[in-house]
Amino acid sequence: MTIQFFGHSCFKISGKNKVLVTDPYPKEIGLKPPKISCDIVTISHHHWDHCAYQNLKGDFKIIDLPGEYEIDGVFIKGIKSFHDESEGKERGLNTIFNILIEDIWVCHLGDLGQSQLSEEQVSLIGEVDVLMIPVGGVYTIGPKEAKKIIHQLEPKIIIPMHYWLPSLKIQELKKPEEFFKEKGVKPTQEEKLSLKKKDLSEKQMKVVWLKEMGKI
Repeated sequence: MTIQFFGHSCFKISGKNKVLVTDPYPKEIGLKPPKISCDIVTISHHHWDHCAYQNLKGDFKIIDLPGEYEIDGVFIKGIKSFHDESEGKERGLNTIFNILIEDIWVCHLGDLGQSQLSEEQVSLIGEVDVLMIPVGGVYTIGPKEAKKIIHQLEPKIIIPMHYWLPSLKIQELKKPEEFFKEKGVKPTQEEKLSLKKKDLSEKQMKVVWLKEMGKI
């Protein structure tokens, strides 16, 4: 299984037979949009910078609601959450997706706005091998909240997302270095993350900082 980062909250997750894309963005955000073939697209919420699937290619299935789904060997759990601290009254709902692909659980938190997860949400999410977590603040959680949620979910690998990038139009976002400082970690920088289930056994939690493919 391979994970590549386009930028913002958009990832390409590739298994042996299926390709999944999370929260695709439009060019108006200031990054090159993904124009790739895929089989599954997950959309955490329908704000303009997270749901631009029009540039993607292929006969893909869009999943944008809570529930359980199975598509040709890929199992996906969608968990209801909130885009703010007021149970969605300010910015609406957000769907967390925990994806089982190649025997690895990959959890994408979307634009989570809660400073911590409820016990029910943690239970519904279940096991997390790889956690894609927003760290830049601005309509979602920042470094301090991310640290709390990591403690709740106890992933083996953490991949930060939704942070400041030079060409990004949303310049108020915090830089990823602020999260690394808050967490007290030195990340491993990678072009892409390639994993097998056996790679996850008996390893300590680590942070992987992926290079953005959508950089202009």
